[in-house]
Amino acid sequence: MAALARLMFVGFIVLSVIYVCLSLYSRAVRKGKLRAEWLEGGQEGSLDAFLEQGLEDYDKSLRRKLILSVYVIPVILVSVVVYLTNFA
Repeated sequence: MAALARLMFVGFIVLSVIYVCLSLYSRAVRKGKLRAEWLEGGQEGSLDAFLEQGLEDYDKSLRRKLILSVYVIPVILVSVVVYLTNFA
């Protein structure tokens, strides 16, 4: 039981680090694309307001929610491996 608790604790820490890195990277890429779009022209207002609005839209997007699968997929895979090892 202690081994399982240790695995869950270390796994949660590792997955949290991966989630934060992936989330920051994805947000930076989106911000770069918004900046490039604004520089091409056609948008009115300041760059800061355009970036703020674009990143608010990004926060509500499906991509942002899909990044949470970083927690779900490994847990499912470990559960399947444990099940197949013990009961199949």
